[in-house]
Order: sequence, then C-alpha cells, then structure tokens
Amino acid sequence: MGRKVTVATCSLNQWALDFEGNLERILKSIEIARANGAKYRLGPELEICGYGCADHFYESDTLLHSFQALRKLLESPITQDIICDVGMPIMHHNVRYNCRVLFLNKKILLIRPKMLMANHGNYRELRWFSPWNQLRQVEEYFLPRMIQEVTGQDTVPFGDCVLSTKDTCIGTEICAELWSPRSPHISMGLDGVEIFTNSSASHHELRKADQRVNLIKSATTKSGGIYLYANQRGCDGDRVYYDGCALVAINGDIVAQGAQFSLNDVEVITATLDLEDVRNYRGELCQPHMSRAGLLAVGLPEEKWTGGFSVASERRCRQLLHCLHCPLYVCAALPGCRGRHQVLEDVHRVVGDDSYRPQHPRELCSRIFTTCYMGSENSSEATCSRAKDLANQIGSTHMNINIDMAVKGILSIFSVVTGKWPQFRTNGGSHRENLAMQNVQARVRMVLAYLFAQLSLWARGKPGGLLVLGSANVDESLTGYFTKYDCSSADINPIGGISKTDLKSFLLYCVEQFQLTALRGILAAPPTAELEPLTDGQVSQTDEADMGMTYSELSVIGRLRKISKCGPFSMFCKLIHMWKDALSPTEVAQKVKHFFRMYSVNRHKMTTITPSYHAVSYSPDDNRFDLRPFLYNTRWTWQFRCIDNQVSQMEANNPKQ
Repeated sequence: MGRKVTVATCSLNQWALDFEGNLERILKSIEIARANGAKYRLGPELEICGYGCADHFYESDTLLHSFQALRKLLESPITQDIICDVGMPIMHHNVRYNCRVLFLNKKILLIRPKMLMANHGNYRELRWFSPWNQLRQVEEYFLPRMIQEVTGQDTVPFGDCVLSTKDTCIGTEICAELWSPRSPHISMGLDGVEIFTNSSASHHELRKADQRVNLIKSATTKSGGIYLYANQRGCDGDRVYYDGCALVAINGDIVAQGAQFSLNDVEVITATLDLEDVRNYRGELCQPHMSRAGLLAVGLPEEKWTGGFSVASERRCRQLLHCLHCPLYVCAALPGCRGRHQVLEDVHRVVGDDSYRPQHPRELCSRIFTTCYMGSENSSEATCSRAKDLANQIGSTHMNINIDMAVKGILSIFSVVTGKWPQFRTNGGSHRENLAMQNVQARVRMVLAYLFAQLSLWARGKPGGLLVLGSANVDESLTGYFTKYDCSSADINPIGGISKTDLKSFLLYCVEQFQLTALRGILAAPPTAELEPLTDGQVSQTDEADMGMTYSELSVIGRLRKISKCGPFSMFCKLIHMWKDALSPTEVAQKVKHFFRMYSVNRHKMTTITPSYHAVSYSPDDNRFDLRPFLYNTRWTWQFRCIDNQVSQMEANNPKQ
C-alpha cells in the first residue's frame, strides 16, 4: 500500500530588494515543482525581498513591496493546486518578524514567524527582527487590504503551530533553528509531525555544508521523518556567498541533494517518498517517547484540496586643507587645559623632543602638521592661493606639489601598452575617457600623500612619520562622489561623518573664533574637484553639477534614507510634499531615482571608506553603523515603477489647466 507524497525544495539566486527578479525566480521554481508532480514547494529564507536587505528591513517600503509581490504570487495561475511556502518580513502588532507564509489556491493557511534568531558571526537578525517567543501559541494576523482583496480573508493564524491534513502533518523550522540545541524539530517529531521543512539563508564556509547535512541526518535519525531543506544561492549583495545544496532526507538518509556551486538561478529538487516508511521507522524507536500533548495544528479544509498528497504548513581648500584645522586646534589648545602634564608628555612623544614646550598654536602646528597642495594643469590659481593663505594662518609646514609629471607618466605606460591616449570630454574624449582622466589624478594624489607622509620628515632630518588625513564629507559619501582609493583613502578622516552644511557652519565659526580669514574665500568658492580642464583659466566643473543635486537636497535625502527609514517609493511620497513649492512630482521622481541609482552604483565604496568620527545620524558608513548591501540591482525596477505609477495617478487627478 503505502502513502506516497511528492515534495519539492529549491535553491534560488535571490538579490536583496530585487523584487522583480525574485518574484520571477520564485514563480519559476513553483512551475518546475508542479511539472514534477509536487504538491508542496519550499523556498529559501526571506526569498521575496532577499535575505541580505540588512538595514533596508527597517523601511516600510520593504514590507510594502513584499506584500505586493505576495499578492502577485497568490493571483498567479502557476501557484494553484500546490502548497507554496515562501519567506518574507511581516510586521505584527508593530513588531517585525522573519516569517514563512504558506498558501494554497489563493488562501493563506498560516504565517509562521522565526523563533530562534541567527545573531553571531556574519548574522545580525536581532538588529531587524524579534523572535516569536510564545511557544505553541497562535494569534490572529489582520491581512493588508491588498491581500484581503485576493484571498477574501480578514485574518489568518500567526504563530508557532504546525499544519495538519488527512494524510500527514508538517512542521516548520527556519535556518538557525536547526542549529540550536533546542531545535523545534525535536518536540515536533515527538508530537507526531512527519514532515519537517527548513527555509535557510546559510552562507558558504569550508566544511559548513557537511555540517548542515550531518545535522539534518541526525534530526531524522533520532526520531524519523522527512526533512526538506531549501537554501539561498549566490551573493545577495554583501560579503558572503550562499551555496545552495537544497536536499531531501528521510529517516537519516539523504535521498536527493542539489548542487553546491551551480550557476543556475533556479534549482528545484523533488522527491517522492512513502509516509509509511516514517511510521514504520518510528514504531519501535520512538514510540515510548512520543506524545500529542500541547501540539497546536491548523488543519487544511478538505474542500480546498483534492489530490493524492494533502499537506499545509506558512529586507569625499578640497585638497586636505579646509578640513584639517579642527584637529590642529584641538592639539594646539590642549597644553592649556586640564591634564596638561599628560598632554605635554604626549606632545613630547609626538615631536620626539622631551625639552620642547609649545608657546603658540602656530608653532606647534608647524611641528606636527604638514599640508600639501597637489595641483595640476586643471587647478586654478585661486584655489592654490587659498590653500597657501590658510596654511600660513594655521602655521602648517606647507608644500606645493605639481602632479602633472606623475599623471603623464602613468598615462604614458597605458599608451605604450594599448597604443591609445585617453582625452577629456572637452578635447573630444568619451565619457569613459573623461572619467578615467579624472580618476588617475585623484589616485596619484593618494599615492603621493602616503609617500610624503612616510618620507617628508626623513627628508627634513626629523624622526617619525605622518598620518594621512582624508577629506570626504558625509553627503559626498551618500552618492559615492569620490574616487575609490583616491584622496578619500587615508588613515583617518576628520570630516567623514559631517555634512556639507555643518562643515560650512563650522568654518564660519573658525573664521570668527580663530581669525582664520582665509576660510572666507574657501566658503565663497563653489565646491569643485578641479579634475577637468579649466575654461579660460576658470573652473568649469562643480560638485553639485556632477552629482545632479545640491548639497542641501542631499542632506534632506540622506536623513530620509537613514533616519526616516525611507526606500525610493516612500521617499518620493514624502518629498512631493516637502518640495511641492519648488519641484513638480515628475522632477521629484527624477531626483529620487537619480539618487538611488548613484547610491546603489557607488555603495561598494563604503566598504573601503576611511574611519571617521561619527557625527550625524544619517552617515552611510557601513563598517559599523549603516549595515546595508554593497551590491544592488541598480535598476530598482519594482520600486521605480511604483513611483511612476504614483506620478501618473497624480497627473491624472490634477491635469494641467
């Protein structure tokens, strides 16, 4: 006789926030599972939005777009007549959970929140999610209207339970729960659950896949049962690689297993198994320990399902000068403050002279602070003069270095190898040539900065070396408006966490308090990288033109992105009201889209950003504060379409007179 069941599990190459692509891959896996006769399909953890959303999980957009994708899944004919088990974030009673949603024929059967979180090593789940700690308790979850319209349901079960049918019972584990000494499968097995599922986002480490297999084999060796394991595959936007290896096990044996390093975006593993094998295995081994006490089960309505197997179970003067007076005056003022004896000892150690006593800030500055103006044929005389005037006022040891020889030397090497010499755009070059010509200047400055930091004191017959200070501000970092490994690369960046607006205010303060009048010229000059040719001796390139938005606009966008937890769509919805007197909805949409394209294209630069003092709450520093992916699908297809639809709706409701 026997009771045969066909089940499917999969590995998917999901991307963080790639709702369009993620949906396509989920649907493809369900289609394959159905074609192979499966009545149940299991997918990876948080597969709808992608596991690696990190701080994007704070955004209401991530929740909204996940439900939009879920609606499309519910409506799709591909998902009919098969139980679909998908992962997404859900907020219940204002608490955010990592959940599984199980549905069949446009009805949600159960939402099962994760109970044991991964919060060590590469994982930070407790930063974004709360664990469901109400064991064997279920509450009613009120569905969003967009889902109610499809399912006809107002509420569905939410919590720790299993799904029971006429033929069998399924219980859910989510990733780290398998690794816990209190794994749910232990009690579920003793309660009679026959099929265990695990939706995972388990990254690759050497020998880790073998550990996973052994854990799954052990789970079903002890108490019998069928175990389905699904996993993420690929990068998903951060530093780890998810290695797939979806598998099916029964009674301690692996009966089907997917590839570990496949290049396929979708891989589905199916197996047909006999439930009687589970029951026979348990008969002698587990019978004395098994109990049905306290088990909560949600049943699958018989009229909703027909067929052989019926089961259910459910986010960088810009040359160093205008930004370095702060550490200088901190150091200079210290000998007069409390603890001056300790400070004096520090000064002796820094200058290498135990008899030295500074008499004036400018004197001390000349001993410990070196400034370099690294100009080129593209630099203006005005900027050079401002740098020299400021250096004179603060007392730094100042050098004027021309980098043209170094730049031409590097370009000569390129020309010898390729036979080509790139040109600036103004000289007929392409966009790629123009960008490369700017970047080579910026990176040469970094190399020279470190060379002079190491050897300039040696050249003057003095001991020691110098630290290199960086000069990228927080607003530039938001859009990646600096060259990777250029003068943004340094040992420490005094202004890395400060906005352009606050920097201007601080410079005005220095003018008034420290009489650094040279700063007035710097404040009056438009910010510019001075990496493109001059026009009639004047600067034609400005930062704001290059970035496509003003620093003031960037500050607003930065705060909305981080502090207000806005994704593209919700940011647009806020800005059409904040900027309604200055910009049309279409213009706001263009600004938002441009920002997010630039942000996502250049986010990888944050992985190498110079350490800086944390000064604003919208810093994009991903090393400790702004934990988000550094690899994105930069088209933002789903999110931008939502913005376009909103613009169209507004235009239709408010036609031009």
